[in-house]
Amino acid sequence: MRLKFSSWALGATVLAMSLGCFAYIESALAAQADDSAPSAVANLVPNGTHFLVRLDDELNSGKNRVNKKFSARTLEPLQTTRGGILPPGAKIRGHVSRIEPGGLTGRARLWLTFDDIDTHRGRLPLVAEVSSIPGDYAVRPGESKEGEIEARTSKGTRDLEAAAAGAAIGAAAGGAAHGAKGAAIGAAAGGVAGFVASSGIGQELDLPKGTKIDLVLDRPLYMAP
Repeated sequence: MRLKFSSWALGATVLAMSLGCFAYIESALAAQADDSAPSAVANLVPNGTHFLVRLDDELNSGKNRVNKKFSARTLEPLQTTRGGILPPGAKIRGHVSRIEPGGLTGRARLWLTFDDIDTHRGRLPLVAEVSSIPGDYAVRPGESKEGEIEARTSKGTRDLEAAAAGAAIGAAAGGAAHGAKGAAIGAAAGGVAGFVASSGIGQELDLPKGTKIDLVLDRPLYMAP
């Protein structure tokens, strides 16, 4: 009888120890899962994020050349998926990747590429494109994701319009005075006058120092944990 009781007590003790062991293991696994949960969420600024920057340098389609380096500063904080903040004032470096001078095409264009950005963990690669620029500029995203910037108005276009208007006026005056031959002479003279009056064959695109540019991330900006 005493042996039977001892066996029962031993079995109960082993069962209790097993249950305690399983509970400990389950608790440890849960704690490990809790610890690893935050690391499962990458610390990044998502692509598609818009933010304003200010140019530290002047960019001009007539003065600058391809690969001209420039810098800019962020004007807005960038928040990561983990709640971290990159405060305003972060320096961005970039370069001019393509230029079409207004003197050649009548409508100046610039393509800007942004290379990297300063963070509290050092420089990080930055893949962003120009979304918009306040003022008389048009921005058209290209396949290269650089963003084509052009002047909305074109002196080249106005030159042609002015020349056409001058030619029409000259032709009317010449035709009234000397017939068909006079009309041809008057058209030529009027065209030259209209061209000279418009002064120039193209308007260069100028982005002064301090110009605000709205950028949009085309790739996530991965921040160190």
